Amino acid sequence: MSTAKLLLHCPDKPGILAEVTDFITVNKGNIIYLDQYVDHTENMFFMRIEWELATFLVPKEKIEDYFETLYAQKYGMSFRLYFSDVKPRMAIFVSKMSHCIYDILARYTAGEWNVEIPLIISNHPDLQHVGERFGIPFHVFPITKENKAEQEAKEMELLRQHKISFIVLARYMQIISEDMIKSYPDKIINIHHSFLPAFVGAKPYHAAFERGVKIIGATSHYVTTELDAGPIIEQDVVRITHKDAISDLINKGKDLEKIVLSRAVQKHIERKVLAYKNKTVIFS
Repeated sequence: MSTAKLLLHCPDKPGILAEVTDFITVNKGNIIYLDQYVDHTENMFFMRIEWELATFLVPKEKIEDYFETLYAQKYGMSFRLYFSDVKPRMAIFVSKMSHCIYDILARYTAGEWNVEIPLIISNHPDLQHVGERFGIPFHVFPITKENKAEQEAKEMELLRQHKISFIVLARYMQIISEDMIKSYPDKIINIHHSFLPAFVGAKPYHAAFERGVKIIGATSHYVTTELDAGPIIEQDVVRITHKDAISDLINKGKDLEKIVLSRAVQKHIERKVLAYKNKTVIFS
């Protein structure tokens, strides 16, 4: 069953919900999902709606133009239109830690996600065997301060060749350049521990252990030019006690990171995330 998914936001005014649903029903579309939210502080209206295309009178390739002309211009809407039979194409970026990529590829192989993964990119060869195990091409681009711009340009060309629609940083330990971020706005998903900004550096779990923390967490967010400060998609925490050693914190942290990242990726694939300013609306 092919469906269309429409996500939109605009200044809140009376009649928007009625007009959008009327556009679908008048054209013989069967609405199967509808969720909307009004941010009264910002006076912004947010909406996600999905409908079946089998009997829809507007040709698939003309829906976006119709909606832009009839409604988006009228209400000052920003919107994105997706189709269920068009699979998003995801690139995975990874360095040396394997817990997140294994979780992603296990879900992918099990058929949990409506997505294609044409390639994996890394700055180290350490996890090449993971790509081989899952039958996904693994491309290594060693990065130094001197060659970073040149290597990232090659990565960008590879992403274009494979028509990549979004990127997942599965513990990729390199800062993404502004050029790549601008090429994939709200389309690069990162994961990090939630100690930031309290415990920065290479050993946050050691620092947290020394401080005697009672919870640890993980945060998945879209990447922006401000480091680790993009719109948050998913977060979770796990409790810690005095009995937990540093190794326990690290293991619990890894479990949390892979789960939180996979939840965020799933919501992005399902088109249930709408980014606005530096926050997100997550539809159910």
